[in-house]
Amino acid sequence: MTDVERDVMEYDVVAVGAGPAGLAFAIRLKQLDPAISVCVIEKSSTIGAHILSGAVIEPGPLDALLPAWRDAPPPVCVPATEDEIWLLSKTGGRKSPIVPPGMHNRGNFIVSLGAMCAWLAPQAEALGVEIYPGFAAAETLHDDQGKVIGVRIGDMGVARDGSHKPGYTAGIDIHAKVTVLAEGARGHLTKRLVKRFGLDRDSDPQAYSIGIKELWQVPEGRVSPGKIVHTLGWPADNRTYGGSFLYHLDNHQIALGYVSGLDYQDPEYKPWEAFQQWKNHPLVAPLLEGGTILSAGARAIVTGGWQSLPRVEMPGALLIGDTAGLLNVPKIKGTHQAIRSGMLAAEHLAQSLDPAGFDARLRASDAM
Repeated sequence: MTDVERDVMEYDVVAVGAGPAGLAFAIRLKQLDPAISVCVIEKSSTIGAHILSGAVIEPGPLDALLPAWRDAPPPVCVPATEDEIWLLSKTGGRKSPIVPPGMHNRGNFIVSLGAMCAWLAPQAEALGVEIYPGFAAAETLHDDQGKVIGVRIGDMGVARDGSHKPGYTAGIDIHAKVTVLAEGARGHLTKRLVKRFGLDRDSDPQAYSIGIKELWQVPEGRVSPGKIVHTLGWPADNRTYGGSFLYHLDNHQIALGYVSGLDYQDPEYKPWEAFQQWKNHPLVAPLLEGGTILSAGARAIVTGGWQSLPRVEMPGALLIGDTAGLLNVPKIKGTHQAIRSGMLAAEHLAQSLDPAGFDARLRASDAM
């Protein structure tokens, strides 16, 4: 394809991804220095539409970012009240007499992460952040020395053979002094940059899982708002990383899901089938009987742990949140880490619009 003339937008910083990390970053940077121009691009048509998570969040990072957030909380925000862990067999299960310290959730909140991001976005815009949903970054831009200088939005109206259809529109180029990657797990730009700059040469290979989630409306009397249940064991065998969650919301709704490690060895194991089997377990099925699925989805989860964390800085760019692999695997939580890393990146760039030194700063922080 021949080169085409493209419109160019100039910013001090562009963040790729309007998830909790990207939005927390943008909000914090504008809080620290309102003069810095910040743009956030998001591939989904509306903020939060591509966000999928349980999710139970620790409120500390949100308290630091928006101290008055409890006065007008996100649309779904249920205080955690109790925790249970069950070890399942095919026909029954045993409730664990103890809950590991890292799994205690009193003081935390069950939220819809998509709704929380949609709630964060206008607060970022009120500070002067420009947010563009429907802008899918196709590639990073580089100068002659290889430094990242921004991103290119994907062209529209391109045929399979690369030719231009009648409605062809060239994607714009967004130039920035710093590009912040907040794409989530397995972001395609991040994968290319990790390879280009050798960011993973000193870390273990990343591990991934798939999480399948559904939101259910169930008959009255079955939900205990704030109750959090995790299960281990069946239908996964002892060689397969797997487990489930059941989060009791308000309005007679339950968020539930099953996570399967993608390094499973059984060639006949299928994560979707495991999820369906789990929903039909004698301890789960009565809760759902007569209910209705309101929404469903699946997503990749980074489960390699700290030893798989790549270097998170490179010339002109840095990585935050799930893009960097910041999931606390023992706690099965990553949202608070995403927000912390975004805020830390903002504090770093507010001092100097230079990614250098961010990797060491992140590793020495409470985000780790």
